[in-house]
Amino acid sequence: MWNLPNILTVCRFLLIPVYLFVFESGFIRTAFFILLLAGLTDVLDGYIARKRKMITQLGSMLDPLADKTMMIAVILSLVFSGMISWEAAAAMFLRDAGMIIGSAIFHFRGKQTVPANVMGKLTTVLYYLAILLVIFEYKYAEACLWLVIFISFLTSIIYIFQFKSLNKNESESS
Repeated sequence: MWNLPNILTVCRFLLIPVYLFVFESGFIRTAFFILLLAGLTDVLDGYIARKRKMITQLGSMLDPLADKTMMIAVILSLVFSGMISWEAAAAMFLRDAGMIIGSAIFHFRGKQTVPANVMGKLTTVLYYLAILLVIFEYKYAEACLWLVIFISFLTSIIYIFQFKSLNKNESESS
């Protein structure tokens, strides 16, 4: 149950208050690098889990929860600092909260959840790039962010179809 990938995921949870403290202390660009460190732990835990066949049910549930929780912390810090609009924050929050709640409901109902796919990983990278643009005050940062928000909703729709297909196949084989 507790292996290196899961420990890295827990470290990502622990980086959330560190990120918030550094951001709120006015070191916004340093906070971005803490966010990148969290992203690195995400890449590492996934790589190690797949490479060494250490994928666990706990890790499959905690990993996306850590990602979404970190992203919600980032969204809140950016909106309360006035760096992004409330509308953009609401759209991002709605999507991430929906993914968290949906995954939890499906998990506790014994349904299989869809593992991260290429679109999900691409969306995460694009979010990091959009946040970089926001933090470094790029002229079209908010427009780029809205494009990524749109892509993230498309990705969510793809996940929903994959979830339905995965669980339909499960119920047919039972």
